[in-house]
Amino acid sequence: MASEDDSQDSQKDNNEGEQPANDAAGDRVIAQSITGEMKDAYIDYAMSVITARALPDVRDGLKPVHRRILYAMKKMGLTSGAKFRKSAAVVGEVLGKYHPHGDKAVYDSLVNMAQTFSSRYPLAIGQGNFGSIDGDPAAAMRYTEAKMSPVAESLLSDINKDTVDFRDNYDGTTTEPEVLPAAVPGLLLNGTLGIAVGMATKIPPHNLREIADAVVHLIDNDDATVGDLMEHVKGPDFPTGAMVFGEEDIKSAYTDGRGGVVMRG
Repeated sequence: MASEDDSQDSQKDNNEGEQPANDAAGDRVIAQSITGEMKDAYIDYAMSVITARALPDVRDGLKPVHRRILYAMKKMGLTSGAKFRKSAAVVGEVLGKYHPHGDKAVYDSLVNMAQTFSSRYPLAIGQGNFGSIDGDPAAAMRYTEAKMSPVAESLLSDINKDTVDFRDNYDGTTTEPEVLPAAVPGLLLNGTLGIAVGMATKIPPHNLREIADAVVHLIDNDDATVGDLMEHVKGPDFPTGAMVFGEEDIKSAYTDGRGGVVMRG
């Protein structure tokens, strides 16, 4: 028969064998100052908002939701020469495959892309009530229809020829482009407005012909100055039309990113 001392020794051995598990749990506790942790968490959150929602990519000038709308429309065959499809169908395609957020955010973005008074070069062609310059809202998505504009098609040209990288969508069931090939400089043509965490941007739209002339000049003269380029790009070109004043303010905006535009309608 085992003695009482043997039982106690056995129990002691078992307890000692369980000790490493407790040590392992303790090793997962990381000593960190609250100020350092808040700083790192804030930066991570800010970068997530900047790259995933609020600010456009300079390569194609699009925010993720706009890029996903255009790619979904291409996959649906909604080119500029195709028949219109219900906006609700486009929104459903975007939500189901690429952008798992609210349908209102997607539809509002689609409406903005089709409004001729909001975009210098609309990326979508709308049929139905897409709102007015006076602030009247667009009709519900079940009533309106949309397809891509020719400018949007130029942003997607050659996307099937390994021109850009693709990544998995949010649930890994398909892929989406990280950026569009963009045969035209979308960021300069339509401008953008974005407010992120600790960062914001506001770029006005410009005229395609003027931008093209400036690009050709820069290719031929890689040492061209802002003043040289402004011989071709006189200033912003807004979709509603206006007289623009204040050349020095415009030059300041082009030079250091800070400036203003005085307009008279």
